[in-house]
Amino acid sequence: MEVAQPKDLEQEFRLARRRHAELCRQKRVFNARSRIIGGDTEAWDVQVHDQKIKEATEKARHETFAAEMRQNDKITCILEDRERRDRKNLCKAINDFQQRFQKPETRREFDLSDPLALKKDLPARQSDNDVRNTISGMQKFMGEDLNFHERKKFQEEQNREWSLQQQREWENARAHQKCAEDLYMKTRLQFDQTAMHLQNLESATRKAVCAAVKEFNKSQALESAERKIQEKKQEQEDSLAEISNLLRGDLLSENPQQAASSFGPHRVVPDRWKGMTREQLEQIRLVQKQQVQEKLRLQEEERQRDMDWDRRRVQRARAVLLSERQQQRQQRDLRRALDCSNLSLAKEQLLQKKYMKEVYTNHPTEDYFTQFNTRSR
Repeated sequence: MEVAQPKDLEQEFRLARRRHAELCRQKRVFNARSRIIGGDTEAWDVQVHDQKIKEATEKARHETFAAEMRQNDKITCILEDRERRDRKNLCKAINDFQQRFQKPETRREFDLSDPLALKKDLPARQSDNDVRNTISGMQKFMGEDLNFHERKKFQEEQNREWSLQQQREWENARAHQKCAEDLYMKTRLQFDQTAMHLQNLESATRKAVCAAVKEFNKSQALESAERKIQEKKQEQEDSLAEISNLLRGDLLSENPQQAASSFGPHRVVPDRWKGMTREQLEQIRLVQKQQVQEKLRLQEEERQRDMDWDRRRVQRARAVLLSERQQQRQQRDLRRALDCSNLSLAKEQLLQKKYMKEVYTNHPTEDYFTQFNTRSR
């Protein structure tokens, strides 16, 4: 969304006012009743008024620009003052930092121009561990250190501390070993008691298991004996029932119905079939006779069919032979007619050659062609 500026509103107002004035002028000019001959004073007045308004608007715009320029100058002055103040504060902060953290004595090359260098210089041997005491300087020898007595006293104290520490460690080790032995003995006694308790439980459990197994085996033996008696009795009853079924069954009585198959009446069970009955044998013989008669009939029909085919083949061969002979006669007649035609044509050609030869010897060439054409027509 754009924000309307005062300049845009003023320009839009001027354009609208100009359009309105132009429309009013057109109405006055193009209206036949109100139009007069000569100058349009009202239009002139309107133009003068518009010019004054334009000048006033321009003056107001220039005043606005001047006010904005004055405002900008004030803002520029304020910014310059702020920048000057910030620069001054920055220079002050830099100076303070240099005075605090960048002193001359903190420079790397200050020792070259230090006026108190000799006062600040270290002696030749400041301590026993001075790194400046080299071998060639001969500032320190064996047993001539500055803290000999303190070192000796420290060594004695150190030896005494080491001896006390060894004694404490030995006593602690013996105490730990004794505690470990006591703990081992307690653990061993506890393990022995647990093993004895487990052994007693195992023996009691084994006795209970043996008693239960003995009772179970005894009951199993009784059940086995009773089951054998029942099986023997059932076997005897099954044998008697089997003998009775065999005596009354279809196998020994040779019942022909036992060979009937469940797949259809035309099939039998081979291991139960006792042979065909008399009715089946008679039916088979009857079917065989019918098959023989049918076979003889088919053979007779085949023989008649072969004879018919032989007769047709002979007739066809005879017809083909007759057609070939007829065709040969026609070809012979055609050849004769062709020979006669060729002979007549040869005679005519021979006569024509003789005539042409006579005409060529007796008449000129032009008369010859004329007569030849006439002859041809």
